[in-house]
Amino acid sequence: MYDLITILGPTACGKTALATQLAGRLSAEHGVCAEIVSADSRQVFRGMDIGTGKDLADYGDIPYHLIDIADAGTKYSVFEFQRDFLKAYNDIRARGHQPILCGGTGLYLESVLRAYRLVEVPVNAALRSELEQRSLGELAKLLATYKRLHNTTDVDTQRRAIRAIEIEEYYRVHRIDETQPFPQLSSLTVGLSVPRDVRRQHITYRLQHRLQHEGMVDEVQRLLNSGVPAEALISYGLEYRYVTLYLTGQLTYDEMVRQLEIAIHQFAKRQMTWFRGMERRGVDIEWVDAIQPTNQVVTEIMNKLWNAGE
Repeated sequence: MYDLITILGPTACGKTALATQLAGRLSAEHGVCAEIVSADSRQVFRGMDIGTGKDLADYGDIPYHLIDIADAGTKYSVFEFQRDFLKAYNDIRARGHQPILCGGTGLYLESVLRAYRLVEVPVNAALRSELEQRSLGELAKLLATYKRLHNTTDVDTQRRAIRAIEIEEYYRVHRIDETQPFPQLSSLTVGLSVPRDVRRQHITYRLQHRLQHEGMVDEVQRLLNSGVPAEALISYGLEYRYVTLYLTGQLTYDEMVRQLEIAIHQFAKRQMTWFRGMERRGVDIEWVDAIQPTNQVVTEIMNKLWNAGE
């Protein structure tokens, strides 16, 4: 068996359902106990359930990691993710179980699959003060001048862009050697491929369901009522950004729905761009057709596992 099985893909493509079914069949058919590690930059936060698509009911008895490990309103960095992933991975392996990494946050996935060396970057108050005077567009242009990898899929607010620049500047000034050991893991990395028109349909349906039936607006209101600052929720992007703007009177309901749907479509496109970039940077991704029944996709993945002689 590989050190790691990785399931990745754009938002609304069924990653969690696939990972949990795969884990169930590995156990039932091969006696392999699997545990799932989330690679989602927002599922780490408690109370942010609907907008992040945690789908905890799908897990059943399957253990999961890196979900609900931080308070909403706080920050969680890729450095912390890599550290926490390694802790979870070593714990799973120590019990003789198979880790499955599942998610759509490109930088989180790549930091593991390409064994990036990351350093915890301190706050640079002077730099932040200077950057806060710039627009998001200006910050994005500045960020693009750096040569290091940065997660453009998540830099959709001024706060995130400033933090990304702060990290890049720290690495530039301190000349961080990126060869510090991080385990090189052998991974069967499976990407879920969904035609663009089908992906758009899934996104639209899921958004409407979250708003009309799952209580997305109520979830954000509860977070606000609990004391989570509006600006923190806005910084998390997508559902939390636009629903907060609606609840604080900055958007009408119809404006919120329209702008949020556009933002999610754009986000999914950026995710796919990131994954294709991962391939160019050396990550071998086995793409499977995600519009076929999930059980068939699981069978295809299991065949890849056994045919590889693992």
